[in-house]
Amino acid sequence: MTVVNKIFTLNQTESVRLDSERLGALYNQLGDAGAEDVVCRAIEELAVRLSHCERLWRQRAWRDLRKSARSLIAISEQIGMSALASAAKEVTITIDNEDHVATAATLFRLIRVGERSLTAVWDLQDLSI
Repeated sequence: MTVVNKIFTLNQTESVRLDSERLGALYNQLGDAGAEDVVCRAIEELAVRLSHCERLWRQRAWRDLRKSARSLIAISEQIGMSALASAAKEVTITIDNEDHVATAATLFRLIRVGERSLTAVWDLQDLSI
């Protein structure tokens, strides 16, 4: 019998990039109230879709998962979440390549980036109040 003396835990952290110029342009275009409304709606929609993506992955609903990941790209780009958009693009590529192991890895990276991105935007909004 083999005894394992050391167990390592991998702490996965993801960097988040928010495009402040994109957010600034949104606020200039729509005004403070309009932009905050768009950002709040986008954040809510992103949270729902991230959860939906995980559910679709568990169901192995690849076509629907791809569609949901593609929608994350458009929403995240709208409010300047470039890291989230990039992660969602990677998920769609792995689905297109029919690489289910890579899809799992990129999807869970997408979820981590999504959670951190949502937190970062909320923190930015707290600073502006």
